[in-house]
Amino acid sequence: MASKQPAMSPSDLPIAPVLDRATGPRRAEADELLALFKEISGDEPVVWAGRILGFGQYEYRYESGHGGIAPLLAFAPGPSHHTIYLASGFAERWPELLEKLGKHRSSKACLYLTRLASVDQAILRELIEKSLQATLSDDTTMNSCFNCLRPAPAGVPAEGLRNEGC
Repeated sequence: MASKQPAMSPSDLPIAPVLDRATGPRRAEADELLALFKEISGDEPVVWAGRILGFGQYEYRYESGHGGIAPLLAFAPGPSHHTIYLASGFAERWPELLEKLGKHRSSKACLYLTRLASVDQAILRELIEKSLQATLSDDTTMNSCFNCLRPAPAGVPAEGLRNEGC
């Protein structure tokens, strides 16, 4: 029997339908985010979980032996907002940046932007860059969440697998 593919896994799906989830002015913003994420990561986008655009990937493994792969950076365009997936606890880690960002909502590891035009793009870039640095440094306190579909990087205890507030 073939094993079931994890919900949070890369696919060969085209990116256009994911970008097209954003409509009206948000569709052009999705293209701006695409260019920003490509520039920061240096990677081409890959569709994860059918609705998330991930850039790069890394492998994680827990002490229990469970492991998998996750994107280094990711965002999900949508009809009412864009979801930017950042390192868990980013609001507590970089509050000074969020104060300067502009109109947004956040959860433990997700930044929700109703309109890209409502935020300071230089601050957004800095948040994304800091999140990437945290993930690459394997700082397990900075694990990311993708709507609680993927576990944290190696070393995070089992009780840390679910991020509250996503």
